[in-house]
Amino acid sequence: MSERPDLLSDRWRGRVTDAVEFLQEKGFAGRVGLILGSGLGNFADAVQDAERIDYADIPGYHATTVAEHTGRLVCGTAAGVPVVVMQGRLHPYEGLPYDELLLPTAVLACLGIETAVVTNAAGGLNRYFAPGDLMAIRDQIDLHFHDPLRGLLAEPFGSPAAARVGRVGGLADLYDPDLARKLVEAAARCGVPMHSGTYASMSGPAYEAKAEIGMLRRIGCDAVGMSTAPETVLLKRLGVAPVGLSCITNPARETGQPELSHSDVVEVGAMVRDRMAKLLLEFLPLATAG
Repeated sequence: MSERPDLLSDRWRGRVTDAVEFLQEKGFAGRVGLILGSGLGNFADAVQDAERIDYADIPGYHATTVAEHTGRLVCGTAAGVPVVVMQGRLHPYEGLPYDELLLPTAVLACLGIETAVVTNAAGGLNRYFAPGDLMAIRDQIDLHFHDPLRGLLAEPFGSPAAARVGRVGGLADLYDPDLARKLVEAAARCGVPMHSGTYASMSGPAYEAKAEIGMLRRIGCDAVGMSTAPETVLLKRLGVAPVGLSCITNPARETGQPELSHSDVVEVGAMVRDRMAKLLLEFLPLATAG
């Protein structure tokens, strides 16, 4: 097991390591981890020699409750790269505390991944974005108004163990800029249109009011969703290099905002999931090169 569990608080470390040891005994390990958002879980079908296990069968995990979040961990190879895939995630609005919500992410990191691709379905705040567009996340604004890692790290401001896995000081370049560049390069190679921008993470489950949409645009956000930010901060703290990818499922308008449901989000995700899978398969060898 890596040194990453040493970065976790005493009250959390045992739960994480129990799940890690359980999964390692079943052969779960990889170089790249992927977290798949709403309607985007079909990438797991591209994993070869796959081992699959439901979250409910992993010690300490909660089953997912949101539609199109299968709640399964998949291990194998994709484009020749060893991967571990979270097919579905938990969300703050499901009513779980952060130590429950982030347990699968901590386990993913402690399985030894070097890079994590964090995907989501998001509303488009940028007026140039259309449903079905993809956006490489350059940065984020976390509007949960709660530190998701409170009480979960042994030494939140750094330690010798943190230095050894590359977690020192603040969170400059939270999303790895080199990986973001490679993601855009992969999109160009396979003919998939790609934007770049800033992602806003809010609690949900209600979609944003018109005034909130206006606020988000004014503070520089290009897309908004209900996940990703807490997971990405934890991954970075544990020495994993994150890259973020949003699927724009709907335009967000300050006036004339259409009614929106989770089924609408899932429907657009289903429309572009093959394009997303094509992009990820092109990206994985670039992410692990050099």
